[in-house]
Amino acid sequence: MEPFTPQDVQAALDTLGTGIRIQTFETSTATSAEAAASIGTSLGSIVKSLVFMVDGQPLVILASGDQRIDTRKLAAMYAVSRKKVKVATTEECVTIVGYAPGGVPPVGHRSHVPILIDQALGRYEMVYAAAGAPNAIFPIPYTKLVDITGGQVADVVVEVGGEETP
Repeated sequence: MEPFTPQDVQAALDTLGTGIRIQTFETSTATSAEAAASIGTSLGSIVKSLVFMVDGQPLVILASGDQRIDTRKLAAMYAVSRKKVKVATTEECVTIVGYAPGGVPPVGHRSHVPILIDQALGRYEMVYAAAGAPNAIFPIPYTKLVDITGGQVADVVVEVGGEETP
């Protein structure tokens, strides 16, 4: 199955009436650190779009680039054991949301997948999300991100000294 492209993300942003334009870079924006360096912004303002499988069901988590996902919190939220919470494989990401890791956007997914937005992103008025390729991003006000994704804001990151997943 072929992955979607930044053009698919731009089409989704246009359909949503955001007026937002995707930006491409000569440098990689595939990781939060690379994106922050390429854009010239703080690590925390980068939106990590991570796909998890929770008891076999897909879930997209939008988290701040300077945070780590707490699989114990996810397991508790969905009333499953921690062993039932896994990061999706590259193949699962492409099949389910249409994009490979490093380019998963918060919108324009292949299928409807529930979205959780970590509350730590709310520290920033403007955040920067992946746009379908490892060198494409788009800026979006945090409140608009919550609005257009229909995501549920929740606490899903590791507390200091907790167990973590990237």
